[in-house]
Formats: sequence, structure tokens, C-alpha cells
Amino acid sequence: MKNSLNSLLLSLIVLLANSALASTNTQISKQQIEKNNEDSLRIIELDALWAELSRTVKEGDFEGYKVNYHDDAVVIFTSGKNKSSMPISKALAGWEKGFMDTKSGKTNDNVEFRFSQRIGDATTAHETGIFIYTSTDSMGEVLGTYIVHFEALLVKRNGDWQVTMEYQKSNGSQEDWDALK
Repeated sequence: MKNSLNSLLLSLIVLLANSALASTNTQISKQQIEKNNEDSLRIIELDALWAELSRTVKEGDFEGYKVNYHDDAVVIFTSGKNKSSMPISKALAGWEKGFMDTKSGKTNDNVEFRFSQRIGDATTAHETGIFIYTSTDSMGEVLGTYIVHFEALLVKRNGDWQVTMEYQKSNGSQEDWDALK
């Protein structure tokens, strides 16, 4: 009788443990699904932001470009000879002429982005990748092509993503760019 009671008690414990484990696995699965959905939505939204930045460069839409940066954003350059850090307002002042030249047809500029790492949640993101920026004159003569490894920190405020930090880390190569297809 004592062995039967012990067996019954052991069976009940195993049954309860399996039930608790199944419930935990279900919760973990639901949490993982929610996390995957959140990640997918964030990436879709950020892809739209990067596409918008590309559009504004191509069209010379300076006002459209700058609204994608937080007012207090910082840009860091370590990819060229002069290493520097500056507020976005100063960087934009230096880039504005290029936008105006594109808008007037004097140049044709283009930027594309590819990513090696995308981390974040519903309201914050850290994106790592490469951008390739090309500028040609009105006759199609290449004025410059720049392939740059970069990182960006972004926040989502009032439903919109904004860049808070752009770090242009180092020059890249065509092979680096191709590796992120």
C-alpha cells in the first residue's frame, strides 16, 4: 500500500511538473512570437526610414532629409582624414549645398544602405551596416563614390523614428558592400 501511495504521489508530481513545463514553454513561445513580431515591425519601419533618407538624397529634398534626425543628434566621422564629432545642425549646414545642387540638376546623388546588425525594441534601435554614396555631375561623370561602415542610434517618438547618432566609422570596400546583399 505504501509503495502504491508513493507511486501515485510520484506520478502526480511528474504530471504537475510536465503541466507546469508545458505552460512555461507556451509562455516562452508566446513571448518569442511577440518579440519576433515586434522585431519585424521595427525593421519594416526602419527600412521605410532608410528608404526615405535615400529618396531625399536622390531628390535633393533637404527639408525632408533633416526631419529624420533628432534636433539633438550627433554625427561622428572617423572614416576620413579629419576625425570629428558635431551636432547634426552643423553637419546639415555642410551638406545643404549638395542637396541644393541635386535639386537643381547640377549633380545626381544617391545613397543606399545595407545592414549587418539590427538591435532594438519598440522605441529604440541600434543599426550597424554600410552605406554607399555616389555623386555624378549632370553629364553622368562620377564625382565621387564613398562606401562607409556606419552605426546609427535611433528613437521612436510620436510614431516616427529619428536618428539620434550617426557614426561614420571607417571606409569600406565594394567587397564589404557585396557581402551584405
